[in-house]
Amino acid sequence: MPTSNKKVIVVLPAYNASKTLELTYQDLPLSWIDTLVLVDDGSKDDTVLLAKKLGIQHIIQHPCNKGYGANQKSCYKKALELNADIVIMLHTDYQYTPKLIPAMISLIDQGLYDVVLGSRILGKGALQGGMPLYKYVANRLLTSFQNLLLNENLSEYHTGYRAFSRKALETIKFQDNSDGFLFDNEMLSQIIYKKLKIAEITCPTKYFKDASSISFGKSIQYGLGVISVSCKHLLARLNIYHSKLYR
Repeated sequence: MPTSNKKVIVVLPAYNASKTLELTYQDLPLSWIDTLVLVDDGSKDDTVLLAKKLGIQHIIQHPCNKGYGANQKSCYKKALELNADIVIMLHTDYQYTPKLIPAMISLIDQGLYDVVLGSRILGKGALQGGMPLYKYVANRLLTSFQNLLLNENLSEYHTGYRAFSRKALETIKFQDNSDGFLFDNEMLSQIIYKKLKIAEITCPTKYFKDASSISFGKSIQYGLGVISVSCKHLLARLNIYHSKLYR
């Protein structure tokens, strides 16, 4: 099987993932991957023990739960320290299939794109995979709003399945982003602001009991945060005001 000649690192942000980590690991195309990095964000279950049993090479443990964004900051910092050329961020809750990793690697490896997003909205994967209708509608409304303010044309901004070139991670200031769920949206806004090249590929997804999901209340908070990020992006794009995310 052909593989990339660049160093590929898959980062696995994890929190109470003992029920789904092995399923995720079993589907990884390991011949395409040089190194795995798992960051455990203060889990209360056996996530770390299982990761060691599976032979994951690099395991970082946060002493307490710092948040989804803080987890990713540790992921990317470690990947860059390990001299990654391509970094794929994959959730450990088995919502996103690891089988798309070779395709995502290839698009960056060939120099075509700096960032690849696994989109649940392209095709009909989201609703067929069990995405709640209210989340689907909110996703579509927020994405339309963001496309307008960010002058882009993405199918969605809210996927947690992403691949980055080293250049992309070194170009943006992801360390300045939120430690919470808004991190992903801020990061994508920074990528667009820096005019990095983005590709999307259709991604089937699964919603089930053990898959992670934020509550309705936190979804509302996230939506308001997305609107705020989009407005800050517009102000920076029009050279009116630059928040620290776009400096």
